[in-house]
Amino acid sequence: MSSAAPPTPLPVAVVGLGADGWAGLTSGARAALASAEVLIGGPRQLDLLPPDACPGLRVSWPSPLRPAVPKLAAEHAGRRIAVLASGDPMFYGIGRALSEELGADALRVHPHPSSVSYACARLGWPVEDTEVVTVVGRPVARLAAALYEGRRVLVLSAGAASPGEIAALLRERGFGPSRMRVLEQLGSEREDTYEGRADGWDHAPGDPLNVVAVDCRRDPDAAAPRLGATPGLPDSAYEHDGQLTKRHVRAATLCALAPAPGELLWDIGGGSGSIGIEWMRTHPSCRAVTVERVPERAARIARNATALGVPGLRVVAGAAPAALAGLPAPDAVFIGGGLTAPGLLDAAWEALAPGGRLVVNTVTLESEAVLSERHKRYGGELVKLAVAHAVPVGGFTGWRQAMPVTQWTVTKPSPSDRKTQS
Repeated sequence: MSSAAPPTPLPVAVVGLGADGWAGLTSGARAALASAEVLIGGPRQLDLLPPDACPGLRVSWPSPLRPAVPKLAAEHAGRRIAVLASGDPMFYGIGRALSEELGADALRVHPHPSSVSYACARLGWPVEDTEVVTVVGRPVARLAAALYEGRRVLVLSAGAASPGEIAALLRERGFGPSRMRVLEQLGSEREDTYEGRADGWDHAPGDPLNVVAVDCRRDPDAAAPRLGATPGLPDSAYEHDGQLTKRHVRAATLCALAPAPGELLWDIGGGSGSIGIEWMRTHPSCRAVTVERVPERAARIARNATALGVPGLRVVAGAAPAALAGLPAPDAVFIGGGLTAPGLLDAAWEALAPGGRLVVNTVTLESEAVLSERHKRYGGELVKLAVAHAVPVGGFTGWRQAMPVTQWTVTKPSPSDRKTQS
């Protein structure tokens, strides 16, 4: 006797809503909501649905939201579920969490124009040339990494207070002359816009549903140094006590680490955090964990990360290799201090998957001897980096040599590669 196959789960309808609510939906989206037995969303979104057209059970998202996704799906299994989202569900919306938790095949997404599409349409900005930063559930400090002269940035606000917080950050980062435009209730009958310069921003908080458009203009007299988009930021961009990988060596080190989108770096012996910070600035999806044994320096790293627009840098206060326990597996490891600590180099090497990169900098003979031995064992590239700066010598100019840095760069081979080499 064969048992019947279990019924195929009903797909979850994910419907994007604009500020215009029910009136702005397509016929397909309306049909999905009208036939749903369970409607899940935020209170504001649920209130936009007419009760007579959408009679399903209404369930508000609990907090925290992410853990509730599989629980609610299981609780209402076998029923037609519709989840409400703001604008395009797959653009900084609930669609991502649903896809990751339930699987893309379990969803039927009905997108709506996003607030970014509406804003660019109102401003005349090409979407593809516009930087987008969200501060919804994230620190406003993230905006700092997107600030460049002449750049257009749209900030997805967390609420009515966001425009004032954005203006304050622009002033602090030397972008006070930037033009700010706040676009409220985009797509609805209550749509409104107001504007001003960041350095003279005096508007009272308005509607919580808003997007802030920033035309970036840097104050040429700003105390903060100009920051570029590539690794090798000015040393003056960092708060430090001397424990800082200097600019030119830092640029060479990031080149050797070769960050790629989505990758995770372990920065061991963080000092001032410059390597982890500049790794994360290469792409918004890059992640880093900085390990620093001195508590004062660990706190300083966190301040530097916030100031330079990557507040998501994870700082672990502790001594390696013990502090490495439990960290997510890295794609690359940089060791800038503590190389002679027993077991550190072995722990870093073991943590790397095949194809992972290890870069180590040192200035001492003792550590250099360690690198020479590992270079013989594992291969890679061993180089000496030397930088000299022009300085006054009496009435003339001469070169002052900085301490040379020995750098070892190696990619961990796959087991098959090791067999071939042997």
